[in-house]
Amino acid sequence: MTFGFSQIFSQQKNKSKIDNYLKEEFSFNSDNFSLKNSIETNPNYDVYYIQQKFNGLEIHNAITTLSIKDESISYVKNNFIDYKLGKSSLNEPIISGYEAIQKTLNELNINSFKNSPDGHLHSNHHNIEAKLIYILNDDKLSLSWNFNFITTDNKNWYDVFADAESGKVLKLENWMINCEFDHNNGIHDHANHIISFDLNENKSTQDGSLYRVIPVPTPSPNHGPFELVSNPASIVASPFGWHDTNGEPGPEYTITRGNNVYAKEDDEGDGSLSGQDYSPDGGEELNFNFTADLSLQPADNMDASITNLFYVNNMMHDVWYRYGFDESSGNFQENNYGNGGNDGDSVFADGQDGDGFNNASFGTPPDGSNPQMTMYLWNGPATDALTLLDGNLAGSYLGVPAGFGNSLPNETPLVGELALLFDIPSITELEPDLNDGCQQITNPEELDGKIVVIRRGECEFGFKVLAAQNAGAIAVIMVNNVTGNPITMGAGAQGGNVTIPSIMISQSNGEALINELLGNEIINASLIDNSTYLDSDYDTEIIAHEYGHGISNRLMGGAQSSGCMQNLEQQGEGFSDWFGLMLTMREGDSPSLARGVATYSSGQDISGNGLRNAPYSPDFSVNDYTYADSNNTATVSQPHGVGFVFATMLWDLTWAFVDEYGFDPDITYGNGGNNKVMQLIIDGLKVAPCSSGFVDMRDAIILADQLTNNGINKCLIWEVFANRGLGYLAEQGDEDSRTDQVEDFSLPPSCESSSNNLDSGVLSINSPQSGVLTQNENISVSVRNFGVNSITNFDIYFQVNNQNQITETINETMDPGDIIEFTFENTYDFS
Repeated sequence: MTFGFSQIFSQQKNKSKIDNYLKEEFSFNSDNFSLKNSIETNPNYDVYYIQQKFNGLEIHNAITTLSIKDESISYVKNNFIDYKLGKSSLNEPIISGYEAIQKTLNELNINSFKNSPDGHLHSNHHNIEAKLIYILNDDKLSLSWNFNFITTDNKNWYDVFADAESGKVLKLENWMINCEFDHNNGIHDHANHIISFDLNENKSTQDGSLYRVIPVPTPSPNHGPFELVSNPASIVASPFGWHDTNGEPGPEYTITRGNNVYAKEDDEGDGSLSGQDYSPDGGEELNFNFTADLSLQPADNMDASITNLFYVNNMMHDVWYRYGFDESSGNFQENNYGNGGNDGDSVFADGQDGDGFNNASFGTPPDGSNPQMTMYLWNGPATDALTLLDGNLAGSYLGVPAGFGNSLPNETPLVGELALLFDIPSITELEPDLNDGCQQITNPEELDGKIVVIRRGECEFGFKVLAAQNAGAIAVIMVNNVTGNPITMGAGAQGGNVTIPSIMISQSNGEALINELLGNEIINASLIDNSTYLDSDYDTEIIAHEYGHGISNRLMGGAQSSGCMQNLEQQGEGFSDWFGLMLTMREGDSPSLARGVATYSSGQDISGNGLRNAPYSPDFSVNDYTYADSNNTATVSQPHGVGFVFATMLWDLTWAFVDEYGFDPDITYGNGGNNKVMQLIIDGLKVAPCSSGFVDMRDAIILADQLTNNGINKCLIWEVFANRGLGYLAEQGDEDSRTDQVEDFSLPPSCESSSNNLDSGVLSINSPQSGVLTQNENISVSVRNFGVNSITNFDIYFQVNNQNQITETINETMDPGDIIEFTFENTYDFS
């Protein structure tokens, strides 16, 4: 292969080059675009996020990502809107921004916001401000008012586009990513021995801090013990420690608050608006050595819980800083220490939130505004929540509380008469279920004041429990329709409106109960919750997953854009699963180790399947999901299921890199395949187009390898994606559709095994000015054999100044897949 060496362009020259490029390629003048964001801190390339404009206003998500390496401009996809599309006849708004906000709140039935002293409506932590923007609506550019707000329950962070003439909502996006799950309940084993260790003093900030935590890379208390960690802050990412905010020696806070995160409890579930939320205090010595007794309820371990939440958030900040999620890329810091980007945006992390169960969420606003992480309690191993007080079935039964609605009482049981729900038959079912609550209820008067029994069906749990609540039910017993243990019911779209408690019981117990009720038996029951809840603040995978939403949303489309992962084929949930897997990848792991996500919080042992359709594994006998499965709306949900399919590919890619380059247990400063793939994915997110589909993201990762590694891993990456159906001829269709994907398992011609391709790349040039080759300089080169045959004694050619050639003979044998690294001295005279 031939390589050209050239001097790196200056930043100013890059911007001038972009101006000329946009004029030549898209006939843009300076009125048509602006530079929304840029990243010029990458060692190998620069990234520029170009925002298209119309009438001087931004067009929502019309952002094209350009990367420049040497003199070459690259991009995955043109995201600019064709100006030939229909344009709005409205050039000036008819209604004011304030009127648009009021109309939107009325349309969404939100009436809990109040005017602040300056006349603005106030949403939780900020005023609601509106700006004009164009949005593509029905293939026409429409003038709209754009504003965002957090709902008072802290569960939604809406980004609204309201018509500037009528105030009607044209588009509603949600920056708050909720990760509610249905899950099976199992049994826990907790490791409980204690050890203490110090990190390398040359790599950590020496502030004397101590934290008793589940240390990275241990996934949870089920996987390993609490340990006393000292001085864990990275001297590069957090040079003044985790409790600093002013950039001078000494902490500004002795509680779990600092430059990267403010961790606190929020048992009121109000987004910390009460001002009474607790954070543990380590004192002047920063000694957060709090012992957890996991046999107690979570509230009794508050200090240990919030300390662990603080620790994992900071570890996510420090680790991914190393791979390029830094200040100029939009990371989360109160003080950016003069390194670019907008500061004032550390993570607000609420633990043991009291407004729900079996959930976690992360809201990511643009750079400079604080993101919101919310962690909830999870139902522990199931207990006998149901007692039938009379009839043939009198006795106690296993029941799992729902992950929405009010919780069951834990002292005085809720007692009531049972009533079986009936609904009209569904015309789409061959054998309609008259007791599944998916259609209109036919006996609402019989449900008023009763504990209502419903059979699980095809519709969402939240929908049917809300229907029973609206009929006057005081609680719901859901009967599973499949064998096995009952599960924790997820809220779905309607569960947030449910206020009554509900549980699920097994199919065998439930069908026996339904038969009794069909026989007109009068049965009274009591419901109580005597289980111990699980605290997800100890679940590293969930915390990393949520933080990962912030990384992917800040990187894709640039740090000033928060709406680039709203399309239906977006991979956000997949990236977040992968972030959690990478932070908890341990020495000794192997591809044969199936990884279930968040087994701790979901009440499973460490070998459980976790929260997804299957565990993550390159082994098709364990996980056989491919690109076509993202079309399956029946069994693969959106966004979690769609993301799971992509994360399956990323996990395969991880093990392919580890197989090629080995594993390095140093997650931050190592040089193994795990470190290389972490760098690759961060680079891929930076160069990916806004609103990427699977094919777009695949191409972005391949481009990232070209930019960072001169494409030496190109065929390795293609092989992994092709193996899961995202091959050379795969089609994603509309990135905002999840049902038009076409899978393909082929490789590009350059990687076909029928040829014996040899690819090579320059990894480093030891020159005072990177990129400039000088006489008598050592050149380090890596070469990989991508073919199917061994090759022996071959030449590598380097072209200089597009004319002169350097030849180096390699007297070695390379088997298929082998990589060799060598150094030679350039003897060419450039004078």
